Amino acid sequence: MARRIDVTGAGGVRLAAWEFGDPPKTDRPHDTSTSTSPPASVPASAPGPGPRAGTPLAHGSGDLPGVLLLHGLMGRASHWAPTARWLSARHRAVALDQRGHGRSDKPPRGSYTREAYVEDVEAALEQLGLGPAVLIGHAMGALTAWQLAAKRPDLVRGLIICDMRASALGAASQHTWTEWFRAWPVPFATLADVRKWFGEDDPWVERPNPARGEFYAEVMAESPDGWRPVFEPEQMLRSRETWVYDAHWEELAQVRCPTLVVRGLDGELGRAEAQEMVRVLPSGQYAEVADAGHLVHYDQPEAWRAAIEPFLATLGGV
Repeated sequence: MARRIDVTGAGGVRLAAWEFGDPPKTDRPHDTSTSTSPPASVPASAPGPGPRAGTPLAHGSGDLPGVLLLHGLMGRASHWAPTARWLSARHRAVALDQRGHGRSDKPPRGSYTREAYVEDVEAALEQLGLGPAVLIGHAMGALTAWQLAAKRPDLVRGLIICDMRASALGAASQHTWTEWFRAWPVPFATLADVRKWFGEDDPWVERPNPARGEFYAEVMAESPDGWRPVFEPEQMLRSRETWVYDAHWEELAQVRCPTLVVRGLDGELGRAEAQEMVRVLPSGQYAEVADAGHLVHYDQPEAWRAAIEPFLATLGGV
């Protein structure tokens, strides 16, 4: 099950955190009344504040070592559900909807800077009582994780970086993303149309990828005229422009905790850059997942878990 806990991020932005655990045992084997994941495909502005910060799940997860999972740009906490449920056997596993994403606030004139994202995670760790925690981040979430680890080493005891580059991507990359958002055929008539476009018809797709279609179906909400993303593309571009023009090697070198760099063989992080990241890290390790692209944990969930399990075991709690 996943339980929502609201925390307050930088500038008073409300953030939805989701604490995962095994579904409670019941004498009714066919009972389906308990939610088992953050709701998918629902309006991001849906009501329902969760319990106060620091309230653990009923199975006593507050005594377990903490793990905070951070999605990438356009993602949401529920993308981590299989990983978080697996982790919850021996960890207090929490996934965060970052500002502008999922069920968290999306202030139109809010700050979407690197500093804001990092301060949000800092606040979440402190309010949830998770630190020192293992941070697991994908793409943008990984950058946020290592920037926080450099800033607040007392809050981070281990770090997993999933398919995020430390080098600058440049202006051409931002322009490409702007044009890509414009190409989306929104609104989509059905979720099946979402899955087909992102899994097959999107010009960025080299070959059919059902996992990619499912990934994007998870971030759609039904509106009167069809299915639209739960985020504002303009806010995503504002978030992205705060990191694409800069390299982040210096902050990576400041990360003192054990760190695992994971890449999909067909992902955006090349092997040479990943291995250089490991070299720059004071305590870096490397892993790669075959037959996986940028969405490593979505493309090959079992291989992803196999890649990170030995590293987690060295930190304790596995």
